[in-house]
Amino acid sequence: MGRTSNVFARIEPEIKVQAEAVLNRLGIPMSNAVDMFLRQVIIHRGIPFELKLAEGRPLFVGELSKEELDKEIAKGVNDIENGNVYSAEQVSEEMKRLYDI
Repeated sequence: MGRTSNVFARIEPEIKVQAEAVLNRLGIPMSNAVDMFLRQVIIHRGIPFELKLAEGRPLFVGELSKEELDKEIAKGVNDIENGNVYSAEQVSEEMKRLYDI
């Protein structure tokens, strides 16, 4: 492989754990996955997957008008009132199932 160089990245701990779980199942060390990604950046001369903003939707709560924020909050309250909710345990179990953590 020749000489190597170090790359340091700050990653949210939970993202790192979940990614490592997937990569471990694939038998790919994290450093190899990063190398593969960077090689794809070179081949594609950019990010090797599509990046786009959600159409017609603000990205942050701070971008919503008061009316839009009120509407979104009302949708959430409506979901709660109609029982469209999940317990923390259900969410945790689903995360474990999906990400083998």
